[in-house]
Amino acid sequence: MHVNIVKAPCIFLSCSFSSRTMVKKVANRRSHLKQLGFWLIMIIELLLLLPISSQKIPARKILNDDNINNSSHFAVQLKTSHPESDSVVVDNGLVEVTIENPSGYLLGIKYQGIDNVLEERNEHSDRGYWDLVWYNYTTYDKMETEYFDIITQTDDQVELSFSRTWNPDNPNLVPLNIDKRFIVRRGVPGVYMYAILERQENFPSTEMFQIRIAFKLLEKKFNYMALSDKRQRIMPSLVDRNTDHSQVLAFKEAVLLTNPINPQFRGEVDDKYQYSRENKDNTLHGWIADSDNENPAVGFWIITPSTEFRTGGPHKQELTAHAGPIALSMFHSMHYAGKDMDVYYEQGEPWKKVLGPVFIYLNSVSVEDLDVHKPLWDDAKRQLSQETESWPYDFTASDDYPSAEGRGTVRGRLLVQDRYMENELMQAQSAFVGLAPPGEAGSWQKNAKGYQFWTQTDENGCFEINHVRPGEYNLFAWVHGFIGDYKSDLDISIEPGNNIDLGTLIYEPPRNGPTLWEIGIPDRTAAEFFIPEPYPELMNPLCNDPADRYRQYGLWDRYSDIYRHGDLVFTVGVSNYSRHWFFAHVLRRGGDPTTWQIKFNLDDVRFNDPSCPQPHFSTQLIGSDNAIARHGIHGLYRLYSIMAPANLFNMGENTIFLTQANNTGLFNGIMYDYIRLEGPMD
Repeated sequence: MHVNIVKAPCIFLSCSFSSRTMVKKVANRRSHLKQLGFWLIMIIELLLLLPISSQKIPARKILNDDNINNSSHFAVQLKTSHPESDSVVVDNGLVEVTIENPSGYLLGIKYQGIDNVLEERNEHSDRGYWDLVWYNYTTYDKMETEYFDIITQTDDQVELSFSRTWNPDNPNLVPLNIDKRFIVRRGVPGVYMYAILERQENFPSTEMFQIRIAFKLLEKKFNYMALSDKRQRIMPSLVDRNTDHSQVLAFKEAVLLTNPINPQFRGEVDDKYQYSRENKDNTLHGWIADSDNENPAVGFWIITPSTEFRTGGPHKQELTAHAGPIALSMFHSMHYAGKDMDVYYEQGEPWKKVLGPVFIYLNSVSVEDLDVHKPLWDDAKRQLSQETESWPYDFTASDDYPSAEGRGTVRGRLLVQDRYMENELMQAQSAFVGLAPPGEAGSWQKNAKGYQFWTQTDENGCFEINHVRPGEYNLFAWVHGFIGDYKSDLDISIEPGNNIDLGTLIYEPPRNGPTLWEIGIPDRTAAEFFIPEPYPELMNPLCNDPADRYRQYGLWDRYSDIYRHGDLVFTVGVSNYSRHWFFAHVLRRGGDPTTWQIKFNLDDVRFNDPSCPQPHFSTQLIGSDNAIARHGIHGLYRLYSIMAPANLFNMGENTIFLTQANNTGLFNGIMYDYIRLEGPMD
């Protein structure tokens, strides 16, 4: 992207760069007012870029309510535990969990008359499994294990371990020691899953790009997906995505359903990236199988009571599910962040991390109703609340997962000082405050090796971060309405039982002078800008809610329709950013670069030459996250301050030229967070 500007007062430009983008420098023109010494500061936020009665009977209460009480006397049984058996079965009277021995593949879950909620037509390794992408981003390791151990076996709980030790003679395996754990508890309708991954000092260097658990559910039963209160729907089937029933759009993940088996889906778009969520919100999602003549309606839910083990912080976006039906528990990926989230481990660099536990919860309602989905969803939310209150769990057997007594607490208060907004200190209301591995300000966005613990401040800026694992941390924050990243100067060491009060912390956001004008809100998303109506023939009803309208397919292409006679021109004081600033600075249809203009009047300065061969500022090549194509509203946050002395300005009308010049890919583009022009300091 070219930013063609003339040296002017301080500009803060918060932008979001998606895919491979380049911001080139601004063309310059001499000013008649060299003595003013204005600065141009550009802040760029990289939003790097689901027997039947004829009478309508209300659904009865969740069956688990009765069954849990009735099964409280039912001891957890390990039915098959011989080391040489092909499978291990754990039964608590509510669920029967079958795991292949010694591979650790989840073969089946029997629940409420359904012999297996997983797709039995699939291979053993393709039902419920961990996998890891490593080496060159094309090598998959399904984390198949070699050893089986019984960790805990009581009437109340069974915990099983499936493990492998890295073998240097097998180059196809990621250099990790892997220990996959399964826990089934008395009276609990589900299974807890976690993994302990370890690299020892003698392991060779390697890269790891993605870690997840995937569940492929019974296709003939599960057809309703639920991600949140508003994001729920009946889903097309995997068959509907075949070439006989659909048309592939601009990328393989997005298809137009042209001849679906269920005609209600005709003319809709299905794309797994439309079902993404940010880590902070991605705590509950799942699928529902409607009732039939033989079975009640059943819900399959992935509950994630803590995000401490996920990478990239609270705003990192991850996949949740897609047609199949497939449910995902994502721990790490490069989605919406690009190569900045690539994790490289040097030889001699030891590493160990516990991923999870996550809870696979099953529930059901006893009779068919017009809406069985709501009671199942509401019950799953109740279970999420219960799991969250129980975190950290006290029933895991691994020493690598500390209980509440083995963790610490950090509290404090965050205030903001910006004398150009208020003379007094301001409370950092609803600010995100977190502990993450030591690094520079904002480094938590790209951190993929350690643990992170986040909370939000109250109306007075007070915060408390509980249940922090022992380790070394820095405290980071960002505040809605203010640019930049905060980092405390303190190095924080957490030991078991620590209760640390940091007192009052003060954040001074980047500032070079008073605000002359601004575009947008510094909130690290482009959601407040103009998001166009989608093409009517390319809709997904799951994205119709105003809060999710940016998830509709093909919005990047709408720019060429709306600005067919010329690129975007924004006039300060006249234009409205929610109507006149397109949410993503993209290429034209066909790949031609686009140049946006910001026009403004100053009494003293001018700023204007788009033809200058040497731009004033360039970000160079950054990004490669595909956030625009993946229906994101942000990627990574990048802050750029561009300083421009006054000799580039003239009196009268001024123009800043922003050019997205990199046209190496169809979806190259930028999402701006916020732009501010500052005057000289008083």
